[in-house]
Amino acid sequence: MSEADKAFTGSIPENYNRHMVPLIFQSYAQDMAQRAAALSPRAVLETAAGSGVVTRALAPQLPSDARYVVTDLNQPMLDYAASQQIADNRISWRQADALALPFDDAGFDLVCCQFGAMFFPDRQAGYREARRVLKPGGRFLFSVWDRIEENVFADDVTNALAEIFPQDPPRFMARTPHGYHDIALIRDDLEKAGFSDVAIETRAEQSRAASPRHVAVAYCQGTVLRTEIEARDAGGLEAATDYAASKIASKHGNGAVTAKIQAHVIMAVA
Repeated sequence: MSEADKAFTGSIPENYNRHMVPLIFQSYAQDMAQRAAALSPRAVLETAAGSGVVTRALAPQLPSDARYVVTDLNQPMLDYAASQQIADNRISWRQADALALPFDDAGFDLVCCQFGAMFFPDRQAGYREARRVLKPGGRFLFSVWDRIEENVFADDVTNALAEIFPQDPPRFMARTPHGYHDIALIRDDLEKAGFSDVAIETRAEQSRAASPRHVAVAYCQGTVLRTEIEARDAGGLEAATDYAASKIASKHGNGAVTAKIQAHVIMAVA
């Protein structure tokens, strides 16, 4: 993963939350919140929180005396997440690198991370840090996307952009969000980091949008694909978005569109 793959800056956080969250993240966030709440944790650390979709789903389900620390490497994303959360004195916000967490050993019952591990430059290091800050027997709950071919709209947009830029296709989606999907590798990385009782569930959902244009804007303007498009054609963002929308429409229709998304949900014990 390049440094550019972590650059959720400018208008990307707002577009990400407005378009990407309802398109692909909301249903998984609700599921993660339910799994997390069922563990009845008193001290929760969330890493790679993004625009705060899990935070908003999980906070109402935690006990009144819970402590919830929400972190992200990217300060603009963290600022946006905090701005969207209702006032809650149980929650603290802190910029933090998941590979070098600024917290004491054995301080949390649960570490959760929705669709962030794919961005870790060294995943075993990130997992070791999660285990370090967990109490003995604490849980690490996280999710990663399955291969891009199992996530239809992401694949559609990636293929459309490859037609526009055949000499240098933007591959952010395939390279990073969908680049860490091998279950055997995930399990091995966790066990090498010291986790046990690793359980992995592959979970399919439906991605729904009001129109093909909504999908195209979500991916082309709400992710790092925007940076890749603009690096290839500084004034070509709208044209690329329009082309991606046209390709989605040709495949899925011009009205409301639906397609498969799929992810792995992982639970491991410290």
